[in-house]
Amino acid sequence: MISHALIVAAGGAIGAALRHLAGISAIRLMGIGFPYGTMFVNVFGSLIMGLFIAWLAKRSGTSTELRLFIATGILGGFTTFSAFSLDVANLFEKGEIVPAMTYILTSVIFSLVAVFVGLWFGRAIL
Repeated sequence: MISHALIVAAGGAIGAALRHLAGISAIRLMGIGFPYGTMFVNVFGSLIMGLFIAWLAKRSGTSTELRLFIATGILGGFTTFSAFSLDVANLFEKGEIVPAMTYILTSVIFSLVAVFVGLWFGRAIL
């Protein structure tokens, strides 16, 4: 039990660091007017989650530790629906209703589509 928590924590640290770097990169590339970094990590992380889970499903004997490290740890630390919620609240508080609604819809729809694409692609190719 404790070792599993440490595995998740190690993966989470990696995922959080990657999320931070993606956020900084998005700000440098596109500015601070819209939370592109958070939207990117949620969509991309969902795609990778689908691919990874599809890959795991095709492999017999994969370890629980690998799933915990990558899916729960790295990808859990990388994707950021808590940050997403804060971004939405900030947009609403600034009175930016249309950007907030656009952000909600595009993030949720693209993330759901991405996980299904990842599952489909992973099942077909991996």
